[in-house]
Amino acid sequence: MLFRKIEAQIEDHLKSDSRAIMLIDGARQVGKTYIIRHVGQKLFENYIELNLVEDYVGARLFANAKTVEDFYLAVSMLAGDRMKEKETTLIFIDEIQAYPHLLTLLKFLAQDDRFTYIASGSLLGVTLAQTTSIPMGSIRMVRMFPLDFEEFLYANGMNALVVSSLRKKYERQESLDEATHAKVLDMFRKYLLVGGMPDAVNAFVAEKNIQRVRQIQSEIYAYYAADASKYDDGRKLKIRRIYDLIPSNLENKKKRVVAQSIENKRGKTFADYQDEFDYLISAGIALSVQAISTPVFPLIQSSGKNLLKLYLNDVGILSGILYGNNIQAILSDEESINLGSVYECVVASELIAHGHKLFYYDNRTKGEVDFLIDDYDSLSAVPIEVKSGKDYTVHSALNAFVSNEDYHVKKAIVLSNEREITTKNRITYLPIYDIMFL
Repeated sequence: MLFRKIEAQIEDHLKSDSRAIMLIDGARQVGKTYIIRHVGQKLFENYIELNLVEDYVGARLFANAKTVEDFYLAVSMLAGDRMKEKETTLIFIDEIQAYPHLLTLLKFLAQDDRFTYIASGSLLGVTLAQTTSIPMGSIRMVRMFPLDFEEFLYANGMNALVVSSLRKKYERQESLDEATHAKVLDMFRKYLLVGGMPDAVNAFVAEKNIQRVRQIQSEIYAYYAADASKYDDGRKLKIRRIYDLIPSNLENKKKRVVAQSIENKRGKTFADYQDEFDYLISAGIALSVQAISTPVFPLIQSSGKNLLKLYLNDVGILSGILYGNNIQAILSDEESINLGSVYECVVASELIAHGHKLFYYDNRTKGEVDFLIDDYDSLSAVPIEVKSGKDYTVHSALNAFVSNEDYHVKKAIVLSNEREITTKNRITYLPIYDIMFL
């Protein structure tokens, strides 16, 4: 099975004395159900799994479960023989968004403390925003993402000892030798093709068939695009339009969302589509990067919502849309192909998976820097520039950013295909694959 970092987090929580219920949020198809089932069956003798989407379209046993006793009665109809003591019984409430009232009920289940619980769902950000009573003190919410690059390496046979060695090299700012660099960079390019959706990764590992991988990615993309069914037709179409525009926006020089292009109506602003943006971001299928013109720590104080970039949540889906089955566009590093949007997409997904909020620098006179992250050690912003071509040392906007004394920049990063790690004028040049350690 695929190694997922979140497995240890789930296991530690279920073994702890915490009465809070862990709630795993994330886009569909990222592997939430699989990893929770794996951990639950490993740790608990009596494992009970409730799929509420199946119940919603079937027996609807939980539709009117408004009290703890109502809930237990519904569970008992499915698995009464496995409802034992708390230490041996785990109830996994999957797809909890199907019944929003059960999100409120989690508080009372936690207080009752009769069994061990874990829950998961998609669109939870959307559902919680519409829930009148959010049980914040009773839940521990964790977001799950597609496989990151490190997890992809494990899936393709690289062991923990090798990854640990790569990490130590990164921490000591030591360059890899030519052969090792070529191997890791080759795996990174394959990750650009495959991405981190578990079904796509499993298909690649088993078959090495790019057409099969692309078929899976295409199905997931279509599934995401059609998943706004809870909204009325007008809003659903706008959500679909914004989502469909993401790849083409990323191929533009500025990469920003242009509000007037969504419905091709002049005068439209971001405020006109706030609910649609919130849906795509809360659902986890789009990653938002907000503009910062004055990079003061913490960055969120200076962020603006009118200059927004959206990336797809999975780089494999993006590369499939842009290049189809032509793997040479990525594997051969063809000079005629600009891989900037693909490289930026993978950096965005890695940063957010590692807990960073996503911002970029935008200054009308000094230009743009691809990403900004908070550095809590130096209490300053760290600018990150992503380069997919040979001109990785050309970055006038980054130079201006670093030299501006008002910004108090302690360090900056350029990510590229270059092997050697060097630092000059507070700018450290790292190979692109080291994003997995940032």
